[in-house]
Amino acid sequence: MLEIVIIIIIGRQFYELAKKYKQKLPWVYFIVGIVSYYGGAFLGGIFLGIFDIISGANILETMNDFLLMLIFLPIAVLSCWGTYQLLKKKWHKEYLQEEQNKPKIDDIGKSEDEIASNQDFF
Repeated sequence: MLEIVIIIIIGRQFYELAKKYKQKLPWVYFIVGIVSYYGGAFLGGIFLGIFDIISGANILETMNDFLLMLIFLPIAVLSCWGTYQLLKKKWHKEYLQEEQNKPKIDDIGKSEDEIASNQDFF
């Protein structure tokens, strides 16, 4: 039950971020959030399995499911957070470039050559 709530919250945050930056098909980013969550948990499982094999401790065989969930939950959430921050940074940079290219109120009445020379100067 806890995992379902976490997945819905994560998907909604990705969806809201996509809508904020006016991305096409924001519902796709709902799925991207869920995939990043499960992808992080999967990679965490691979690394824990490799560690278990290298150390020879066989801790995975004796560990119960709830404890494994408590181990993988922060790893999965951290991978989600990283994906969210990457998308946010990329889209914010694109948004700033679009805002820079928009005509300014001071440019009214100027020719395109004058506007281009002012943009290149700054």
